[in-house]
Amino acid sequence: MNKQEILARVDHTELNPAAKWADIATLIDDAITYGTATVCIPPCYVKRAVNYAAGKLPICTVIGFPHGNSPTAAKAHEAKCVVGDGAAEVDMVINRGWVKDGLFEAVTDEIRIVKAACGDKLLKVIIECCGLTDEEKIALCKCVTDAGAEYIKTSTGFDKSGATVEDVALMKKNVGEGVLVKAAGGIRSFEAAQAMIDAGADRIGASALVKLMKAEG
Repeated sequence: MNKQEILARVDHTELNPAAKWADIATLIDDAITYGTATVCIPPCYVKRAVNYAAGKLPICTVIGFPHGNSPTAAKAHEAKCVVGDGAAEVDMVINRGWVKDGLFEAVTDEIRIVKAACGDKLLKVIIECCGLTDEEKIALCKCVTDAGAEYIKTSTGFDKSGATVEDVALMKKNVGEGVLVKAAGGIRSFEAAQAMIDAGADRIGASALVKLMKAEG
C-alpha cells in the first residue's frame, strides 16, 4: 500500500487539550491537502470545523474522553450535541471500571444508547487495550458488535501505551461481521501504519503521518 492509500485511512488527529483554533484550522487544511479520511478534534471545535471544511472533509470527534467514566446520559447528550454540530464520526470511550467489574451488559447497553444518539453517524468505541486482559478485549468485541457500533478502537493515545499489532489482530478476529477496527496511539511511521493495516486495521488514528509528508516537501 502506498503512502497516499494509507493516508486515505487516517483520522488526522489533534486532541491536545490546549489546542487552539489555529491548530485545528491547520489540521483541516493539511488533511484536505494530503487526503486523509477525517480530522479527529476536540468536541468544542466541531461546529466551527464543519463550517471551515465546507464539505471537503468529514469531521470526527471524541466523547467521554479520555477516561470514559462520565455518566451514560452525559455521553449520550454529548453525542447528540456533536452530531447536531455536524460531526460525521464519533469516538467514545467505554467505562473501564465496569469492564473490571465484569459488567459487560452495562457496557453494551451504554454503547447502544450512545449509538442511538449518533443516529446514522459512525460510532467508534475506544476500549483502551493497554489496561485490559485478552479475555476482556474479546468480551468487548462482543459488546461492540451486539450494540451496533461500526468500529472498535484500540486506544485514546492518552494512556501508558497505544496500539499494538497483536491487539489489532485479536480484535479483528473477534468482532462480528461488519465491525471495523481502528488502531490509534503511538503510530508514528508509515511502516507502523502498514503493519496495523496488515493486522486488520481499517482506520488509523495518527498525527505523525501527515507531518512526515510535510517534512518530505
